[in-house]
Amino acid sequence: MNPAAKTPSDAPADGVCFIGLAQCAHPADGDVIALVERYAREAAEAECDLLVFPECLMTPFESAPEEFRATAEPLDGPFCKAVDAIAARYGLWIVSTANERNEDPARQPYNTARITDDAGVCRGFYRKTHLFDAQGKRESDCVSAGEALFAPIDTPFGRIGLSICYDLRFPEVARAAAVAGCDILINPSAWVTGPLKAEHWQALLQARAIENGMYMVGVSRVDPPGTSIADKKHIGYSCVVDPFGIIHENGSFFGEELVVDEIDLVNVREARAAIPVLEHRRPELY
Repeated sequence: MNPAAKTPSDAPADGVCFIGLAQCAHPADGDVIALVERYAREAAEAECDLLVFPECLMTPFESAPEEFRATAEPLDGPFCKAVDAIAARYGLWIVSTANERNEDPARQPYNTARITDDAGVCRGFYRKTHLFDAQGKRESDCVSAGEALFAPIDTPFGRIGLSICYDLRFPEVARAAAVAGCDILINPSAWVTGPLKAEHWQALLQARAIENGMYMVGVSRVDPPGTSIADKKHIGYSCVVDPFGIIHENGSFFGEELVVDEIDLVNVREARAAIPVLEHRRPELY
């Protein structure tokens, strides 16, 4: 084990954790496992408890649909097992994303997020339900939509929910998680550039946090080093937004980096006590 690594017995105090956002590009050499290991080592040295990677970590969407399907793996395949082993080796909870093979070989893979605990055990997964068929892009050419939202899970630092990228534009996803007791909703993304896209990213994360009194964690992919502004495809700006809508640490527009922030569930309790929107809902009218 790396000397900086924590063991599962070193769990953080209930409701408090340090989270690392791995704002990264798909590696030029294709060695994603080496990239995961590098960020895990850095996160462990920074005493993080939880490490989050962006969308399309395993396989980039730039792949042709046929290649994307050919490289898919089951959730107990080599890629996911390697990520789980890294989580155990460094004593980190890890949220990663995988190109999950569809059980129906005639259909496209799923765009899937997984959460692994600090003992290397997969504690849950979520298949992206809203596919980005907009602005000239068709995610559905490569991906099959999931059919269920993620049921938030209990962790040593709060109840965590999962969504993926375009799901952020659907407030029902975050509200369903909040009603299910979610404290921290994690949204791995490959948020593309375009007019007002960075502004939308920030505003949507803030809105979802404020309207539900919970933390929102947005981790976006960036482009490889040396990419010009003209050729830039992904925005970066990975950040943690607290339940009052305040943006804490914020990744850069360009660079690969580990963004580290503290999450404290006292803020969730205070926000929901101050404005108890979840109690004041009238779903019979909606």
